[in-house]
Amino acid sequence: MRLENKVAVITGGARGIGRAIATRYAAEGARVVVADINGAEAESVAGEIGSGAFGVGLDVTKQASIDAMVATVVERAGRIDILVNGAGIFEMAPVLEVTRESFGKQFAVNVEGLLFTLQAVARQMVSQGEGGKIVNFSSQAGRRGEALVAAYCASKAAVISLTQSAGLGLIKYGINVNAIAPGVVDTPMWDVVDAAFAKYENLAPGEKKRQVGAAVPYGRMGFPEDMTGAAVFLASKDADYICCQTLNVDGGNWMS
Repeated sequence: MRLENKVAVITGGARGIGRAIATRYAAEGARVVVADINGAEAESVAGEIGSGAFGVGLDVTKQASIDAMVATVVERAGRIDILVNGAGIFEMAPVLEVTRESFGKQFAVNVEGLLFTLQAVARQMVSQGEGGKIVNFSSQAGRRGEALVAAYCASKAAVISLTQSAGLGLIKYGINVNAIAPGVVDTPMWDVVDAAFAKYENLAPGEKKRQVGAAVPYGRMGFPEDMTGAAVFLASKDADYICCQTLNVDGGNWMS
């Protein structure tokens, strides 16, 4: 077991990719903290995982909530060794229709929330004096712009940049900061994405999902479980000499 005796916090851990990682981390020996804006759902998922897992309510747009989450984890588990920044939201609109409200909401969660959760957990890791691993979630949308997804793409590009800067700033403490950039992944969020594309591109429901899946070189959309191997690797000792990197896990959609 590659994460034995580690305490891992996973934001956005109640659904989709976060839930899959939480389950896999527990199987790898970690004590998992499922942190999610839906605290009841986080507790339910933690109960299903077992192995000492527990849920914590977390709103990454509120500093008090972030600080309370860190304090709760330290009180109940004694430390934090791994952070997965998986919380994120998605909205789309043509460039001429993007609103300040939508732009600000996406950056508040996807960028500010990620940074200040990373900061609070990194401070705890520094105080422990034993290093740590932080895995951020970007997206293939952070690698390139898309006409209907300007704000989301920009937010995920910012995650790549923050991963580099935080990685450079924290490696001296033995804290490795890296990121994963998924491609198109079949999660509940993609049902929302598909509906939005149906609206703006005049498509039948499910058609955009079919199109993007067929376009992946691997031959299908990803599943949440496809992200877990990279997440385990980047949180393990095997990744000690890796920092500031964003790993594409996308079936060949983007090559860099």
